[in-house]
Amino acid sequence: MKYIVRRLLLMIPVLWAIYTITFLMVVTVPGNPFQRPDRQMPVAVQEALEARYHIDDNWRYYWEYLAGVLRLDFGPSFQYRDWTCTQIIAQSLPVSLVLGVAAIALAVVIGVPVGVISAVRRGSWFDVASLGLVLVGVSLPTFVTGTGLLLLFAMKLEWLPVGGWGSLSQLPLPALTLSLPFMAYIARLTRLGMLDVLNSDYIRTARAKGVDRLRVVWKHALKNAMLPVVSYLGPALAMAMTGSFVVEKLFNISGLGQHFVNSVLNLDRGLIMGTVLVYSGLLVGMNLLVDVCYAFVDPRVRVEGG
Repeated sequence: MKYIVRRLLLMIPVLWAIYTITFLMVVTVPGNPFQRPDRQMPVAVQEALEARYHIDDNWRYYWEYLAGVLRLDFGPSFQYRDWTCTQIIAQSLPVSLVLGVAAIALAVVIGVPVGVISAVRRGSWFDVASLGLVLVGVSLPTFVTGTGLLLLFAMKLEWLPVGGWGSLSQLPLPALTLSLPFMAYIARLTRLGMLDVLNSDYIRTARAKGVDRLRVVWKHALKNAMLPVVSYLGPALAMAMTGSFVVEKLFNISGLGQHFVNSVLNLDRGLIMGTVLVYSGLLVGMNLLVDVCYAFVDPRVRVEGG
């Protein structure tokens, strides 16, 4: 319990540092939301808006926005005039969460069995083929794999819709596209972990005692081989939920990632910092969750960590 409290307290300076760095990056970019070629306005009106939202006083904006963040108020959006940043994040974050969780679930369901079978049948055609697919999955960017899946399953075979969000049939393609790099890496981690565990003494002892081979592999060996995978799942889940803006753009999904891209293009300061803080909170929170789960999977972590 003390370990969890200590980690939660450490999140405060980490998030504050991220907020400060993001703010400095935002204010150093030339221009502001009211200085755009496609949105001409009288100089007096522009100056009045800058003064109202303290765009002309960066440090005052820094402290006022920070005070709003502590109240979970990310301020007004300069891009969507009828919406606050909090409303935009609250509406779009669940979309990115569902997409990210579905992608990681798919990556685990497929990646772990592929890694186990590859390790058990080391050197077989399945092992060679899976290693090739892992290399392809890690190397190809998501906009390439996503475009290929769209052309095959949506345009040619017409099995699934081209894009959008709102029905269950619109989830498989973006989830599969987003899951492929994670699936490949999980399969690789599982294979390496299984190869190491299968050569250990207690596995050889279990086999010598006549324990069923499937029981040895899937119950005894897989538990310890999953430790590296468990460590990876936290950051992977955070990355899947926060790094899906390419997939969201490709499949026309109105998630938080797409709003983040639009906020950067439109210099929407409040929405930029709000989405970065939400992303950072998810990443730090997922890392903490993984550390706690890791302690349950491996009791030695609790002993060593106190």
